[in-house]
Amino acid sequence: MAKTIRIGEQTIGDGARAFIVAETAQAHDGSLGTAHVFIDSAADAGADAIKFQTHFANEESTLDEPFRVKFSRQDETRYDYWRRMEFTEEQWAGLASHARDRGIIFLSSAFSLKAVELLDGLGVPAWKVASGEVSSESMLQAMARTNKPLILSSGMSGWAEIDGQVERLKGAGTNFAVMQCTSRYPTALEDVGLNIMTEMRHRYDCPVGLSDHTGTPYAALAALAQGADLVELHLALHERQFGPDTTTSVTLEQLTEIVRARDAFHVMATNSVDKDAMAEALAPTRAIFSRSLAPARELSAGTVLTDDMIALRKPGTGIPESRLEDFVGRRLARDVDGCHIFRPEDFE
Repeated sequence: MAKTIRIGEQTIGDGARAFIVAETAQAHDGSLGTAHVFIDSAADAGADAIKFQTHFANEESTLDEPFRVKFSRQDETRYDYWRRMEFTEEQWAGLASHARDRGIIFLSSAFSLKAVELLDGLGVPAWKVASGEVSSESMLQAMARTNKPLILSSGMSGWAEIDGQVERLKGAGTNFAVMQCTSRYPTALEDVGLNIMTEMRHRYDCPVGLSDHTGTPYAALAALAQGADLVELHLALHERQFGPDTTTSVTLEQLTEIVRARDAFHVMATNSVDKDAMAEALAPTRAIFSRSLAPARELSAGTVLTDDMIALRKPGTGIPESRLEDFVGRRLARDVDGCHIFRPEDFE
């Protein structure tokens, strides 16, 4: 399988600049206008992609769903919440068009076959498989049939499950990336698992990354510094924004700094330095910071120098320290004031 994947015009993996995904999830709280604000905010921060979640309540949920049921004052059940989070196909098309206009890649995690069909029709360039959908064979097969790359999250999976899905993707000829993820909201720093990301790279020989839920910039920065090919972070417009994912999100300002750090890390990682050539280029600077022979105090013409009359002082543009013994016993040809380094003309 390829060690890189392509999402839009961007290559991911094999030393390419890390791909940063700003995850909106349900932070728009069902407001189409707020969803559009997230697109502008992620684009302004410099993210490569904005990612949503496409939910259809009657395709994926029931009244028995227990997760995060009563966080909202206006939703009696989780099913009611998913209904409120739905956008129409026309509204999804508008979001995708807005992202294209802003030069940011539009992605959305599908949570039903209906969502896969809708998003495929909108031309999403890749599939982000949420941690809870890794075991959904029908979903993965439907995504694989589109011949678009998959980004597989692993927040609730052990090695055996990930191994199995990776083998199936390889067997189907599907290009993919795998992301270390911990499905705790928020995730404690000790549970981030950067060691797992490293193991994934060796184990699957594919682009790897981190899907982060810590609500801090630290995990993303550490992952980028360790060579992550892609990083996904939940985004909040403000740290007190309403919603269940705010505690797992970075702010717009933090996302902007993470993008800047990504660019800086890439510059450092992709530019090799020749130590000897650099030393040669810095020779003038080295001369400024090294030391030369200098009079330890005022000395008169005719003085024969002893050790205690010679000091070592900056800059190093005069007689080098290595020649100290050559000048012990030399006679001064003129008075020296002790405020300058020795010059050859100071000696007989």
